[in-house]
Amino acid sequence: MTSSELWTRETADRYDAEEAEASSAAALGPTLAFLAELAGEGRALEFAIGTGRVGVPLRKRGVPVVGIELSEHMAAVLRRKVDEETLPVIVGDMATTVVPGEFSLVYLVYNTISNLLTQDEQVECFRNAARHLEPGGRFVIELGVPPLRLLPPGQVAVPFDVSQRHLGFDTFDLVEQILVSHHFTRDGDDGRYRRANSRHRYAWPAELDLMARIAGLELERRVADWDGSPFTQDSAKHISVWRKPA
Repeated sequence: MTSSELWTRETADRYDAEEAEASSAAALGPTLAFLAELAGEGRALEFAIGTGRVGVPLRKRGVPVVGIELSEHMAAVLRRKVDEETLPVIVGDMATTVVPGEFSLVYLVYNTISNLLTQDEQVECFRNAARHLEPGGRFVIELGVPPLRLLPPGQVAVPFDVSQRHLGFDTFDLVEQILVSHHFTRDGDDGRYRRANSRHRYAWPAELDLMARIAGLELERRVADWDGSPFTQDSAKHISVWRKPA
């Protein structure tokens, strides 16, 4: 097992409700169009497919999708939406689990490579992607840019959401490149909040490019979002595409 933290049954059961906005047709449209174009006539493999937020609608667009998922509870929620024959899911970690066959696209979205808490495991994730790609195939990652410019001297926390029902902030260990996301979510109207946190290893785009080179992949494209907007020094995240040489 990798260093990724396992999602519990309770977390899996409420995941879709908490990510309803990010799962809407409007929000997912550019993502699905981007991935479908890269997949072409081939198959797609999603690392950390979760409850199928992206994989299920991508399959409905006609792209054959296979998933790898570490949490059996997350995979069980996906299985309520689609059967195994339509969208196979292998329970395992994204750094070492091998799926039969080759794919034109391997993708890893929603900051999930940061669930691997060591650099070595993130490198192995790139190698695993390259292992599954056919010549000319692409590996796609969606990942936030660490907001370290927002940290004045002596401060270790950055808020990322302050809303009616949710307070969220990240704390940073700048030596180990570890951030902890803290969530305070109000479930009811009694004023009580549920607290949760998760650990992540952040990485800069240039570090990911080096991981890709180690795995034999070449950077093909980097944009700021799924709509193809240019990536700049002010971008909060990036969509990066690496290609396996033909």
